[in-house]
Amino acid sequence: MNSLLKRLSGGDRRSIGNSIEVAADVLANPKLFPDLFGGMLEDDPIIRMRSADAVEKVTVHNPILLKPLRKTLLTKVALIDQQEIRWHCAQLFSRVEWTRPERTRIVAILQDYLKDKSSIVRTFAMAALGDIAMKDAKLRKPIVKQLTDLTETGTPAMKARGKKLLTRLSAP
Repeated sequence: MNSLLKRLSGGDRRSIGNSIEVAADVLANPKLFPDLFGGMLEDDPIIRMRSADAVEKVTVHNPILLKPLRKTLLTKVALIDQQEIRWHCAQLFSRVEWTRPERTRIVAILQDYLKDKSSIVRTFAMAALGDIAMKDAKLRKPIVKQLTDLTETGTPAMKARGKKLLTRLSAP
């Protein structure tokens, strides 16, 4: 394990540890990004979680770093059954340009996320679906219907997010 990922180890999943500092270091030296991204595939769930958190923080400012790793995000990272990875993947999906077949696959992944026991995962999945609907007219109608249903039946956070998403999707 490299020194960057070692800085993300230890403690428990209730803490983000040094992920803010690691994200700052990666923003200062983007060549470190592949190593950080690889941390989401580590065996240790704490390193996976903190790597995902740092990747999310880095890509808010520099989303282009995801481009060469998009296939791995879609085919490996997104399939990890850990709530922190799932909610960060939902956020990351919106930061990459995808082909129509890839968007269709992402929608299927997000459908699975909507069944997650974590309401945070479900809420971020809704947001990602809303982003896809904004970019893909073919997928918009079924996504809007699903978001409408989730806004009526979901948790308070899902209802609040759903209202915002539906307002955005109904704007001309």
